[in-house]
Amino acid sequence: MNALDNASIIDKNCIGFASFAFPEAKSSKTGVSVRYAPGEDKEWYVLRIKYGQAQAVADAIIEDGTYVYLAKVWKDIRNKETGKKQRKLFPFMNILFAYVTKQEAEKYVKDSTISKYATYYYNHFETNENGYNPPLTVSSKDMAPFVKATALLDEHVMEVDIKTCKFVSDELVRVTDGPFEGVIGRVARIARQKRVVIYIKGLQSGLTTAYIPPYYLEKVEDDNFA
Repeated sequence: MNALDNASIIDKNCIGFASFAFPEAKSSKTGVSVRYAPGEDKEWYVLRIKYGQAQAVADAIIEDGTYVYLAKVWKDIRNKETGKKQRKLFPFMNILFAYVTKQEAEKYVKDSTISKYATYYYNHFETNENGYNPPLTVSSKDMAPFVKATALLDEHVMEVDIKTCKFVSDELVRVTDGPFEGVIGRVARIARQKRVVIYIKGLQSGLTTAYIPPYYLEKVEDDNFA
């Protein structure tokens, strides 16, 4: 898992999170690390990873000198032998976020040993000039709250299917205090609690924060949230 870096990073595409530092990407195998460095020619590409290979692929890309973020969430699984439930960390949607140029993204999915395990996660809301869905990319502005929520490793942060979420309303809210301060999303009832759902357009799943008291929420206007 990525180790947190407390240094501030200023990114013009990361409005409202200027004081938030993206975690340092660190290989769990070799200890090699890469820091997030904003670049005009780079975007956050979403890569779909073969089941069980997310950490290995993340390690390999980091060791290649590229910044990646592997989001993980806690899930309850049942031990087949004891029948008891256990909480373990799993990669969110078995995807990986790579901060790369278009050429670097092509290398990882088509022209390297990593391409055996990684493919593009395509954006089904858009089509290119040839009528195909392009690879899904995410802005730093949208990545920041997502990274902030998952980097906490809070056991109450959950992966949820956006289509089945029971949203309280269509209104957007911003968390004004606490560990999730600055996160923007919509309030939904999850596990009998009202939580804020963070959603990256183009992904079928979203994330919930832990329970947020109503007095830590304020309404916001943002047409970019679908």
